[in-house]
Amino acid sequence: MSIDPSVSVPGPAPVAGTSAAGIDHCIVKRTDGVYADPAALGTTLGAAVDGVFSTGHYFVNLDYAVLLKLLYGHGPDLPAASGALALARLAADIVLFDPNRRQLYKAVKLAGGKAEYYFEPVLLVDPGDRFGTGTPAYLNVDEFVADMWSKGIRFGIDVAAVRAVIGSGRTERVNVAARLDAVAGIDAHIIEVSTDLHRSDAPRRLASGKLDLLSFQNRFPQIKQGVRLLKKVPRTEGKTGLELSGIAVEPPPPKDIDMGALAGPGTEIITCADGQFLVSLQAGFLNLAANNGQLSVDDKIVSRDGVSSRTTGNLQLTGDYEEFGEVQEKRVIEGDSVTIHADVFGKIVSRGGTIVLNNNLVGGAAHNARGDIKVRGVASGSVLQSSVGEVVLNRAESCIISGTRVIIEHATNCEIMADEVVIGQAEGCAIAARKISIDSAGPRKQSEMHIFALEPDSARIDEAIVTMTAKAASFGELVTLRKAEMEAITSQPEVRKYMLLASKIRKNELTLTAEQLPQFQKMAAAVGPALKSIAKVSLDVKVAETEQLAAALLVTQLVQQRTACAGQSEVKVGMLSGETQLRSIKFNPDGTSLYDLPAKDIKARLRANAAGNETLVSAASGAIAWRST
Repeated sequence: MSIDPSVSVPGPAPVAGTSAAGIDHCIVKRTDGVYADPAALGTTLGAAVDGVFSTGHYFVNLDYAVLLKLLYGHGPDLPAASGALALARLAADIVLFDPNRRQLYKAVKLAGGKAEYYFEPVLLVDPGDRFGTGTPAYLNVDEFVADMWSKGIRFGIDVAAVRAVIGSGRTERVNVAARLDAVAGIDAHIIEVSTDLHRSDAPRRLASGKLDLLSFQNRFPQIKQGVRLLKKVPRTEGKTGLELSGIAVEPPPPKDIDMGALAGPGTEIITCADGQFLVSLQAGFLNLAANNGQLSVDDKIVSRDGVSSRTTGNLQLTGDYEEFGEVQEKRVIEGDSVTIHADVFGKIVSRGGTIVLNNNLVGGAAHNARGDIKVRGVASGSVLQSSVGEVVLNRAESCIISGTRVIIEHATNCEIMADEVVIGQAEGCAIAARKISIDSAGPRKQSEMHIFALEPDSARIDEAIVTMTAKAASFGELVTLRKAEMEAITSQPEVRKYMLLASKIRKNELTLTAEQLPQFQKMAAAVGPALKSIAKVSLDVKVAETEQLAAALLVTQLVQQRTACAGQSEVKVGMLSGETQLRSIKFNPDGTSLYDLPAKDIKARLRANAAGNETLVSAASGAIAWRST
């Protein structure tokens, strides 16, 4: 794009052609103004503008906002230009900057990204009278812009402020320019898109409408499958700043984030038109890993806060639970499998699964309806009961313990009841089971050592079997008698003849004529009493057969029950370290559990009522090897 060479540049002094004003090819000077090519690069246009100012010229009625937009892309959009060239009007003219007037403009003070200028009245000195007082003059905004350009200030001039202070004639220090600070971008970040992520520590509302102040409403949120949990908000680029010199100041690049690092087990990252989301792959409990911030959805709850009135309250859970913190006294955890890594002073209840306590159980309780209980630390002053399952302990002191099978390394002052008990060392304990194996046993201080062999007493079952067998036989005899009576009645000729005809008529094998029908009715009337007797005897037979079958079935069940409880009771003690009593406790093998009793009943049965049982062995040394006959 070139400039028309026929156009002259007006001004106080004539300019010999456009090249004298330093006009480049991207600036066009016309009779109606000076125009610039918006399509030109900022550096190219900047060089052209610098060519105008550096040759001692300036723009008249300069549109400074347009200049900044063209050079740096800063400011409002340019108005839509018309015409083939689509140029932007930059100024009214380009004229020579009078060297005498340039002397009116003083130095500018630069500090902190701002330019400060001291405005005061100025005098224009006559070149012919250098020592004269001079003539009062006024500064010019366009000249001011040109002078600032020559001083290196090529961006950020507050033209309105400069025009206002020049027009007022005040003596004043004014910040005439300021740099444009870079605007930092926004780092990529994660936002929550599900309302189910947060806990509710409000008191739990019961079905009755009352509030349970010991439990929280929703301490561990449950998540459904396919729920969007988190969303990644992409990073936003910042805005470039500009120094007073026009040099660009780039903001620091915004940080990105790898959302995949947040996806733990049970979750995945999906990308769709709405953005990038972390979504649950399965239904379960929401867990947040403290070490890496991963979000996971598991069948098991993992907590590190401990269980107390402040953190969780009592817990009633529908899945497995793992706790790394301490369970304080009077706190209750109810769930399936429960694993605690710290000390437990409260109560653990499992509906079925495994209770694992990796540290100590002190003054608390562990109950499992269907599963094992394992304590790897010390159990002291506690109750441990498994209705169906093993209880495995390292060391137990002053505990009440029951289960299908109890295994303890060292037990002191404990009451233990089970089908089978295996103990390494027992001191001052009361132990009752069908099968007992102890390496070493003896009293401890004031606590005596009692061992009880549980022996089935099947006398009541045997009596019941005899009674029900006789009852089944009597009903069998009654059935035989009633069937004989029925046979005698049906053997009568008239009865047999009628029953045969009636059967054929019902099966449509025989059709009676009008003449035969009265004779058949007469026959029915004759055998009517016999038919009633047959119906009554038949009902008696059915009732007797039902009673006989029920009695026989009960006999079978009683025999099975007796067989299940049959077998020898056995007690083995490898070494006695003091006075030890072996007694027998008879139990009724009625199918109920021998050991699944309330803790207070176990203690009373083994301690308070111990003397009332038959003594089998009493010794202070040696060993015990006893087996029931």
